[in-house]
Amino acid sequence: MSRLGLLIMVLVLLTAQGCVAADGNFLLDDFEVVVSGGAEGTVDFGSGNGSTVQVTAASDIKNSGNQALKVDYQAVDGGYIYVARGSGLDAAQANWATKPSEIKWEYYSGISFYVYGSDSKASIAFDIKDNAGEIWRFVTVDDLTGWKRVVINFDQFFPRDDWQPMDADKNGILDFPIKVFQFEPLPGTKGRLYFDTVELIKK
Repeated sequence: MSRLGLLIMVLVLLTAQGCVAADGNFLLDDFEVVVSGGAEGTVDFGSGNGSTVQVTAASDIKNSGNQALKVDYQAVDGGYIYVARGSGLDAAQANWATKPSEIKWEYYSGISFYVYGSDSKASIAFDIKDNAGEIWRFVTVDDLTGWKRVVINFDQFFPRDDWQPMDADKNGILDFPIKVFQFEPLPGTKGRLYFDTVELIKK
């Protein structure tokens, strides 16, 4: 096989398997898409009961790649916000580059993401939806001006007790593969946040 042929084969394999970094972490999502909402959107986002959210791409503030996800929001008491990527969402193009079923989840102990905040002290929920449709939650705080890496072991997630999908198997077990992640600034806060570089953490 020629050197060019070997290079092409390696690139194809890397594309099929997703992006595994030198430290063994798996790049799940870097938001390197044309950001849009709606039925054919690349990000599934919305709000209700008085809360508002606007989601766009930001090339001036980014942690990796060419851009980050910029979220301008106002989260009021009794309202809700969601900004999601993954499979089975209402936004048809919001899929990760690698299908959840093709990821070797047993190789990873948790998930991380970067958030750029303003030390607003706002609480930010990070939710994941498991294979049974049950939603699990971790809550962090915007307590830094600039980029902050949030690292969450899978055993630190807890089932949401305020809402679950009607069709979820609420068995209290984190069933793999994980299908979706979402960001949700919690009520009583407003401002702007940036998100980037969502990775699975190698065991």
